[in-house]
Amino acid sequence: MKATIDKDACVGCGLCANMCSDVFQMDDDKATVIGSTIPADAVEAAKEAASSCPVEAIKIEG
Repeated sequence: MKATIDKDACVGCGLCANMCSDVFQMDDDKATVIGSTIPADAVEAAKEAASSCPVEAIKIEG
């Protein structure tokens, strides 16, 4: 599975990085995705972080 973040929509709240630091990190004032695919043991946490994003900037595909 793969995660993407809409940089224009991201408000830099850091919630995703706090919820799933295996997949998301903060880069200055925006969230970024670590690596090209979501580790199997982090898929559920990544999905939860995506659904918790206040501006719906995260998409999980695959």
